[in-house]
Amino acid sequence: MSEEVDRDPAPAEQPGTGLGAIATWRQTSLTSKALLFGVFVNRLGAFLQIFLVLFMTHKGFSAGEAGFALGVYGAGHVLGSFVGGWLTDRLSARAATLISMLGSAALIVSILYIKPYWLILLAILVVSTVSMLNRPAAQAMLAELTKPGQLVMTMAMYRLAINLGTAVTPIVGVALVSVSYNLLFWAEAFAAVLYSAIAWKFLPGKPSAAEQAEKAAAKAADKKQGYRAVLADWRYDFYLAAVFLVTIVYCQYLAVLPLAIVDDGMSLWWYSLVVSANAVVVAVCEVPATKYVQTWPLRITAIAGFGLVAVGYGMYAIALIPALLIVGTIIWTASEIIGAPTTFAYPGMVAPPHLMGRYSGAMLTVFGLGNAIGPAVGVWAWSHLGQTFWIWAAGVAVLSAVCARIGMRRPDGEPSKIPAPTPTTDPSTEPAT
Repeated sequence: MSEEVDRDPAPAEQPGTGLGAIATWRQTSLTSKALLFGVFVNRLGAFLQIFLVLFMTHKGFSAGEAGFALGVYGAGHVLGSFVGGWLTDRLSARAATLISMLGSAALIVSILYIKPYWLILLAILVVSTVSMLNRPAAQAMLAELTKPGQLVMTMAMYRLAINLGTAVTPIVGVALVSVSYNLLFWAEAFAAVLYSAIAWKFLPGKPSAAEQAEKAAAKAADKKQGYRAVLADWRYDFYLAAVFLVTIVYCQYLAVLPLAIVDDGMSLWWYSLVVSANAVVVAVCEVPATKYVQTWPLRITAIAGFGLVAVGYGMYAIALIPALLIVGTIIWTASEIIGAPTTFAYPGMVAPPHLMGRYSGAMLTVFGLGNAIGPAVGVWAWSHLGQTFWIWAAGVAVLSAVCARIGMRRPDGEPSKIPAPTPTTDPSTEPAT
């Protein structure tokens, strides 16, 4: 592979310059475009998590054993995010992606032929861990390749690639399962191999001498190394706490909300409406909205992106009636549209060059941990608190907004307003998409 790959001169140093998606896409390097396409392909073939419970019961295991296997899969995601951050900094984003995709392609097929339950659990844990190694690598690589001021919009497109792939995956998976589970697993392996081919062809390999020198100098200046250096960044610790807390709360629309709707005697049709509306609105509105949100001061994005979850769930606390259910859902969906692109871009804004992978890995680790323990904590709390649960959930969301406000700051360490973008007359910036 040629080492002459499009590299932009510096990572993004401010939330956004006000360019729309089309203008940003036009200025995005071929390497970044290939990476975004690879992420889409990878998510398009991510069948195991969706069909794991059905696969396990198909093999004759009980529903409880199948549910535990799904929990093991979630634990692998947390572990993989942590290890992936280390591997990205230790080797490179390209190497981490190749290890992740080729390793998971080989391992996932092995699950088809394993018989003992404990060995299947081990295989699921390893597959889940290895398959997740690429996520910190992708975020770190996009941060390195993106032009200054365009990282938030790039992360919105990154999330769109994930969401589009996730939306299509169940439909494709059902078609494959109707033939056989073997075909389903081999298809996921093929998608992983395809992503690895994209990474091999387009992602940069060994950094240039100047980049190596810059990272070596930054590393030598740090008294602490590795994840200890990440934890030594106290503001970033508050940001991680904010991500963890809001994730625990946010996932309750999947865990507690269906229970609450049934308990109130409402039709589950309303729950399906909530879930579908959230997915559609985020997919349609997040990228266009980011054109404007990316220019906001970080303190405003932090308060709105995290705090609106509290307002939305607070609506549920008043009463679970259709009108408040819809209004509350719209509000906490707006929090995702406003906050998620900046939240995912933030590690790339503040991470030192030699810790880009670990900063992204730490964020994805707490994000995965929140999604892993959130449902269990939420269901337990709901069983003890009833309708009061939503007040407590809103309170935790407020706490997450406070942590985000403290933790999220300009890359130079000053929690002040980002300067407004310089107006441009470039015709390519005109589309407001």
